[in-house]
Amino acid sequence: MSRIREIELRLIELPLARPFRVSFGTSTGKQCVLARVVTDDAEGWGECVADDGYPGFSGEWNEGVWTLLHEVLAPSLSDGDVSIDTVEDRLRFVRGNPMAKATLIDAVIDAELRATERSLASFLGADKQAVVCGVSIGIADSVDELRAQVDAHLEQGYRRIKLKIMPSIDVERVAAIRSDHPDILLSVDANAAYSLDDLEVFRQLDAFDLLMIEQPLHHEDLVQHAALQAEIRTPICLDESIRSAADAAAAIQLGSCRIVNIKQGRVGGVLEARRIHDVAAAADIPVWCGGMLETGIGRATNLALAAMPNFTLPGDTSASARYFAEDLTEPFVLQPDGTMGVPTGPGIGVVPLPKRLDACTIRRATISPVS
Repeated sequence: MSRIREIELRLIELPLARPFRVSFGTSTGKQCVLARVVTDDAEGWGECVADDGYPGFSGEWNEGVWTLLHEVLAPSLSDGDVSIDTVEDRLRFVRGNPMAKATLIDAVIDAELRATERSLASFLGADKQAVVCGVSIGIADSVDELRAQVDAHLEQGYRRIKLKIMPSIDVERVAAIRSDHPDILLSVDANAAYSLDDLEVFRQLDAFDLLMIEQPLHHEDLVQHAALQAEIRTPICLDESIRSAADAAAAIQLGSCRIVNIKQGRVGGVLEARRIHDVAAAADIPVWCGGMLETGIGRATNLALAAMPNFTLPGDTSASARYFAEDLTEPFVLQPDGTMGVPTGPGIGVVPLPKRLDACTIRRATISPVS
């Protein structure tokens, strides 16, 4: 247990290598809040995965996260000792807001592990030195453009292709990619864009031997997902609907899904992500690690998580170059065999490059201990 000497917040922005379109909007850049927690023994980093602009993917967004971290959560940690074992309880007085909390929780964990020279992967019980990587492809302007993107990513070595879909941009495009590549691991992600009225669409998608259909229905629903899963052969994977280990347990009991996507930054950090992993493993439900266009800070955290035993499916831990011409850290590179090495250094194993960090920072604040 260490006393926090300082918490630094930064709002940073990186341009994306190419626009990324999903069912609810298009991103052209990555804006996020970073937290640097400085203790008596070390410093640690956490990255928030909330949206910029407005709360589109979840109820959290950067301006709200910044205010909550700066005015409420960070000050609550600056008046005493904190540790991996206590940090979640110290933040529990605020209901919800898992993305904001994850930013500080992950940073505290990183600092403590750095102080003890232990890697995050080791702390989480990882059993892999490298993880198999897939790639998520946004909604393209045309079928031909989508085909070109898929071909390029397969050439790079990615071992699972995920296509974003939305109503009217779905069956035809999946059919085209499956026709081009009959044997690849192929999945689709709807980001909650459909309803049970679209059952015929999912029955058509059943024909393409998909690895999964991710989050087809409402982002808070479990019951209708169970009804849909009973009607189709393809496994449903839940993402947005799984906000905690309790949600995962309920979804599994109801039969709402056969696969779970764990995004640690969305569920409250790596500790809650580990609990979800354990719930799914006990039920023999495979999990995989989703991505939120993270910088190298979040990507390093995700790689450590994805190295745990029940992460048996390729995740969205794509190379830095997939999203950024220049990352915030040393870039993560996809190996020719379609894997990416798990950082082995203390904590998350990476730090932001100072000049790059300063160049990307658009706002900065420091919270010091209460005197």
